[in-house]
Amino acid sequence: MSSTDERVAVVGGGYMGGGMAQTLAAHGIACALVDATPELTAGRVRDLHEEADRFAAEGLMTEAAADAIHGNLRAARSLDDAVEGVWYVAEAVSEQAALKDEVLAAISGRVAADVVIGSNTSAIPIGRLAQSVTHAERFLGVHWMNPAPFVPCVEVIPGALTAPPVVDRALGLMARVGKAATVVADAPGFVANRLQYALFREAVRIIEEGTAGPAQIDEVVRNSFGFRLPFFGPFAIADIAGLDVYRDGFATLEEAYGEHLGAPSMLLEMVDRGRHGMKSGQGFYAYDAGHAEEVARYRDKAYAALSGLREDLGGIEVHEA
Repeated sequence: MSSTDERVAVVGGGYMGGGMAQTLAAHGIACALVDATPELTAGRVRDLHEEADRFAAEGLMTEAAADAIHGNLRAARSLDDAVEGVWYVAEAVSEQAALKDEVLAAISGRVAADVVIGSNTSAIPIGRLAQSVTHAERFLGVHWMNPAPFVPCVEVIPGALTAPPVVDRALGLMARVGKAATVVADAPGFVANRLQYALFREAVRIIEEGTAGPAQIDEVVRNSFGFRLPFFGPFAIADIAGLDVYRDGFATLEEAYGEHLGAPSMLLEMVDRGRHGMKSGQGFYAYDAGHAEEVARYRDKAYAALSGLREDLGGIEVHEA
């Protein structure tokens, strides 16, 4: 069970906020959830308790974690009730700047100046939202990914006024609940959604051009570079493939599609300096003697294991509209 000196609150009981509250409670942290009305809040917490039982029954979480959610996640009667005695408040309302402004102003007007406030915004700059928060030094972005109980990434985004100890406290909380938290700079979309939306935009263009449809694109992505992404990010993947290979590929793409798919100048400069990736010992990362072989062995082991996992899980059919 939880201790009273580490109570937290989540404001907004939708898909993201509810999952965040479940995760916090599952790790022994007393969490109050509040939504637009007491009735909505009570119903949402009841659903989250039942969902935790289903997760445990299906082997997606332990019985102990489900019990902890029952014991630590409660429905608050009001915002005042939710934030009473907490050290951290997560704002998780819909991704509308005006609504977030209203909610953040209400939160910051009800808690002490040293209570940390984290916004789960997925794209709105923290500097923009900080204008609605009193004592903005205790405010930052803490962007979870859905589904919150299972996806490890959390982007921690300090604003220009965020105090360094506040970042440390947020990182400590994310470590406590098993998240892989990464500090990134404040810019629209941050890292995850800027990349995700760029991929989606290009995928839609491929449909519009008639090259492939949604099902074909999804099959290609999940069975090609998407298959690698659980283990390596785009820079490690490029290093393994060869940055000179990427340069040549970009030349073909730029000729066909224009500058928006041209080679980045950083890539060209690195290749010109002989930094071709893993095969040359340096790319975006350094590969000391023997390290390239170690990376290759890990790659092969990881990909084989993922193939086995996918075979064990089987597939799920998605029907085109």
